[in-house]
Order: sequence, then C-alpha cells, then structure tokens
Amino acid sequence: MIKLITPFEKISKSKRMIILFAWIAILILIWIIGTSGEKHLFPNPQQVFKGFTELYNEGLVVHIFNSLKLCFLSVFLATVISLLFAYSWPIPLMKPVAEFITKFRFLPFTGLSFYVTLVVHDARNMQIWIMVIFLTTFLTTSLISVVKDIPQEEFDHAKTLKCNRFEVLWQVIVLGRLDYVIDVIRQNLAITWMMLVTIESIVVASGGLGFLIKNSDKFMNHGRIIALQIIILGIGLLLDWFINYLRRAVFRYSKI
Repeated sequence: MIKLITPFEKISKSKRMIILFAWIAILILIWIIGTSGEKHLFPNPQQVFKGFTELYNEGLVVHIFNSLKLCFLSVFLATVISLLFAYSWPIPLMKPVAEFITKFRFLPFTGLSFYVTLVVHDARNMQIWIMVIFLTTFLTTSLISVVKDIPQEEFDHAKTLKCNRFEVLWQVIVLGRLDYVIDVIRQNLAITWMMLVTIESIVVASGGLGFLIKNSDKFMNHGRIIALQIIILGIGLLLDWFINYLRRAVFRYSKI
C-alpha cells in the first residue's frame, strides 16, 4: 500500500488497471449519490441513459460518421499543407513565410470564418476550410519545433556520407522524422476534435455531433448534452489510442 503513494514508484500493469477502475468506480459512485436528490445541477444516470436512447433513435451513428469524415478530411489537408511549410522552413526564402503562418494560431476562428463564408458557400466545404486554416497554424508550429529539435550531429552525419543539401533535407528531416509527424498529428487531434464540434454548432447545415449539441442545448436537455459529451470524449480517446498504436506498430524503434 505504501508503494501506491510513493513518488516515482514502479508498479505492475495489473495494479495500474486496478487503480484506474477504482477511480472510475469512485467517480460513478459520486455521480449517483450527487444526483440522487430531487434538486441537482448535474443530470442523473437515468437521464443520461435516456439521452443516449433518444440520440440513437435520431440518427446518432450518421452524425458520428459525418463528424469523423469532417475530422479526417480536415486533418489530411492540413497535414499536407503544414508539411510543405515545415519542410521548406530550412530554405531561407521560405523561412519567413512558414514562421508567419505560425502566428495565425492566436487569431479567433469566428472572425476569419466570416471571410471564408464570402468565398465558400457550401456548408460542408465551409466547415472543412475553417478547420484546415486553423489546424494548419498549430500543425506548422509543432512540425517546425520538431525540425528545430533535430540534433546537429544528425546533420553532420549526413554530410559525412557525402549528401548534398537537399539529400540532407530528405534523409534527416523528411524520412528521419516521420514518426514524429504522426505523434504531432496525434497531439493536435484533440484540438481538431474540439474545434470540429464548435464549428459544427456554428454551421449546422451539414449535421454532426456539434449540431446535436446545439439542438440539445436549445431545448435544455441536459441528459442528452452529457451523453454527447461522453460520446465525444470516448471517440477522442479512441482516436488518440489508435494513432499512438499505429505509430508504435509502424515505427517500432522510435525513441518517442
């Protein structure tokens, strides 16, 4: 028992699972006790379960696939654009452009979305390009940091192998950091998933989980809102686990 409260103590995987399930059980118990009275701020488990049922009957699966489609397409386009900026960052002519793109991450997407609507009129394409613009700024920032953190020894090693400048760029930065690119995508996926629901609640014509949250909030259906939050959290954790598993499976000798 002392080991469980000792800093930096290593415990077995089975004990970690026991601790995890114990905390989950405590959380559920607090939830049940805290919502057992007549007046409670948080919806009780029965209301949340009813919310799940209502959402499923109203086409929850279709809305989940709409949100996932928007997420994957936005991440793909933003990753391609961000990689172009990050890989061109060592080139003196393109370095100011890449660094300028990173500064846009401080802008709120509400203002820029107005100008996107002037150019793009389809609701789905509008959502995609708002997501791509803002995700590109965060991905470019993270990818440039990956390039900056490459030890000088790796560049020197490539030069001793008689590689020219562009071969060094290809071997050390592009090929040598593919596992880091996947990890950067995984880290920024949480931002993507959070922004996606917000954007779907603003541009509701194409449906999605954000559309369901907006409707539930309009009618003050707290059971459905919490049910949707649980679904969004679960899908986000599943995506994070899958990308991390994929990275470890493909790059088995990664040092990350």
